[in-house]
Amino acid sequence: MRYVVFERSGAVGVGRLSEDAAAVRVLELTAQEAARGVLALIDRQLAGLPLRETGEELATASLRPLPAVPHPIRNLFCVGKNYFDHAEEFSKSGFDSSAAAGSVPKAPIVFSKLPECVVPHGAGIPVDPTVSEAIDYEAELAVVIGRGGRGIAKADALSHVWGYTIVNDVTARDLQGRHSQWLIGKSQDGFCPMAPVATTAEAFDLEDAMIRCWINGELRQEAAMKQLIFDVPTLIETISQGITLRPGDVIATGTPAGVGIGFDPPRYLKAGDRVRIEVDGIGELENPVVAYDAAGAGARAAEAVA
Repeated sequence: MRYVVFERSGAVGVGRLSEDAAAVRVLELTAQEAARGVLALIDRQLAGLPLRETGEELATASLRPLPAVPHPIRNLFCVGKNYFDHAEEFSKSGFDSSAAAGSVPKAPIVFSKLPECVVPHGAGIPVDPTVSEAIDYEAELAVVIGRGGRGIAKADALSHVWGYTIVNDVTARDLQGRHSQWLIGKSQDGFCPMAPVATTAEAFDLEDAMIRCWINGELRQEAAMKQLIFDVPTLIETISQGITLRPGDVIATGTPAGVGIGFDPPRYLKAGDRVRIEVDGIGELENPVVAYDAAGAGARAAEAVA
C-alpha cells in the first residue's frame, strides 16, 4: 500500500495512492492527525483503530505534495558510507574524517539531521555562497519505524518497520570537512527534501528495488537496495543498542556512488539545477536548486515540478 501526504486549500490530508499514482483516496482523519502525515497511520495502527476513507477521490496532480513525515518527532538517524562504491569515492575526497580507519567501515557510521531541515517535493534546495560553495546531493531510501524498542535483534528488526520513503541527504561538503563531524553540514535549512509517498513494509521489495538520481536529466546514481553494506535489519539493531527507537523515527540508509564529490573536479549543485530521485515501488522526489533568499524564501519555495 502506498500513502501520500498533501495539502489542498490550506488543509493537510493523507490518502491511499492509486496503482498508477494518478488518484488519491482521502482518509478520514482529524486535522491534528493529518498534520502528522503517515505518523497518524502508525498511531492508529498501534491504538488498534481502523483506517477509513471519506469516499472522496482526488486527482494527484491537483494536490500540493508534503513530506510523508512533515514534522519528524526528533533528529533523523542517517548512515554514512553504506554502499561499497560510495565508500570508496568518499574516502578519496579529502572530506572523510573516518578515512584513516579504511574506506569501507567495519560498523555502521550513524549521524543525524535536524528535523527542521525537512522540506517537500518541489521545494527549493537553497544555495547560499556565504555559507557553503560545495553543496552535494545524496539519494537515499528512508525507513519509517512503526513499532519502537530497545535492543532490537536483527532477526526481529523488520517487524519494527512501518514503511519506506525517499530523502535527499543534501550536504555542504566544505562544512562537513571543516567541522570534522556532519551535523552542521547536513542540517542546513532545506537540506532534507522528503517524498510525499510512503510505501508500507509488506508492499516494498527491500532486496531488488532500485534507487536512481538524475541531475538535470543526467543519471548520476543507480543501485539496488541489496548493495547496502549494512542492511536495514543491521541498522535497526545497531541504533537500538542503548537508544530506544520510537514509532515515527526515520532512518536514512545511505547513498550510492555518483555524488558530486566523486567527480574530478567535483560537480556540486548550483542554482538552476534540478535533482530527481526515484525508488522502485515508492515514486519520485524532485527539487530545484535555488539561490538563497536572505528573507528565507529560498528555503521555503515550493516550485511546482512539471
